[in-house]
Amino acid sequence: MFGTERPDLALSAPPGYRATRGDVHAAVPALDWWRGFRSAELTRFIEEAQTESFDIGAAIGRILQADAQSKIASAPLLPAAAFAGTGARLKSAGLPERGDYRVVLNAAYEMDFWGKNRAASLAAEENVVVARFDKEVVVLSTIVSVGTAYLQILASQDHLRINRENLVAASRILTLVKQRAEQGTASALDVAQQQSLVDQVRANIPLFDQTLRQNIAILAALMGRAPEDLVVKGGSLFRLGIPLVTPGLPSELLLQRPDIRAEEANLAAAEASVASARAAFFPTISLTAQGGYESTALRLLFTPQNALYNVAANITQPIFDGFQLEGQLEFAQGRQFELLKTYCQTVLNGFRDVEIALIAIADGAERERLQQAVVTSSRRAFELSEVRLREGVADLVVVTQTQQTLFTAEDNLVLARLARLQAVLSLFQALGGGWLPPGVQAPGRLAQ
Repeated sequence: MFGTERPDLALSAPPGYRATRGDVHAAVPALDWWRGFRSAELTRFIEEAQTESFDIGAAIGRILQADAQSKIASAPLLPAAAFAGTGARLKSAGLPERGDYRVVLNAAYEMDFWGKNRAASLAAEENVVVARFDKEVVVLSTIVSVGTAYLQILASQDHLRINRENLVAASRILTLVKQRAEQGTASALDVAQQQSLVDQVRANIPLFDQTLRQNIAILAALMGRAPEDLVVKGGSLFRLGIPLVTPGLPSELLLQRPDIRAEEANLAAAEASVASARAAFFPTISLTAQGGYESTALRLLFTPQNALYNVAANITQPIFDGFQLEGQLEFAQGRQFELLKTYCQTVLNGFRDVEIALIAIADGAERERLQQAVVTSSRRAFELSEVRLREGVADLVVVTQTQQTLFTAEDNLVLARLARLQAVLSLFQALGGGWLPPGVQAPGRLAQ
């Protein structure tokens, strides 16, 4: 069956990623990769979400359903036995009253010569594997969603801090401009322009506060909590660590991403379903047996002379069913073809996601470095313009421009840092979460 090997596409994985440099095994993601951000609060939130998330709980429920369906599908492989007992008193016209007592054990077994029932059982077993990998997809998605919401909270706190500091700075400049206006060296227009900048900075604060509180509500829902029950201390994006992670080889991605493994299991289930549909064209052979006791007197029921038994063999061969069996086989084959293409696309999507995340990390780091230089130079320009304003020799237009440039640069630096950290999260998600240490194999199908 398919469970022993992968489709050809998986065997022709590219030799590497274009955005990868150096040793691809230098820092493959650890199983608890979120600790690399070095935030005890984020770690606590992620670990709580893994146990309390209702989405993960629902995925576990689907595993339980798949396990039950597997038991149901495997039942025809075993004999069925049932006990039946009856007791009655009968009276017919003109005849004396009599008893009728019967105790029998019925057994039936369908001989699976062509593997129809075995194939159906294998398909159900693969569906159990699918449910388990689907649950891992939900777990990984929940972890990344918690991380994303937490990063958005920190970004909002950084924006609030920056805008409040900028409000203080802009208000300080406004005071200086008003003093110059009183001295006759600044106009009412200068005061109005600076007042407009102060008001603009102040107006941004409610927007970032809204974003902060909304993301706390999102985080609470991911953790299975009501928003009012969650307290987030937060901090700053710039206090988080940036995990060092490399993607490994593309072929190894096929063992790590749960969505790829789920599609593999889906394809294996489809192949088993095709085998079951094909076997339905062949004769069905079943054995039935019955043994027990029957008597008109209860006290004589279990005596040897009242024993009974019968054994029968039945064979059924479909001849004409309105092409129902043929339609079922064609449907199973079409489903198998669909899942093969879905699997191929999922593999390619995996390679694509890793490449995109690697590019975003590299360019994000460069963008943050350059934006930090912009902030440094903008802050220096603003400080110099403020000194010259205090000395009474600064052009108010230049002062206003340096303020706006600094305020924009600081907000853009937060956005650059946020994008870089989100790219790291995306890479972990693209890689399928944490990897087992080198040389350690997972049991069962994971080791294939």
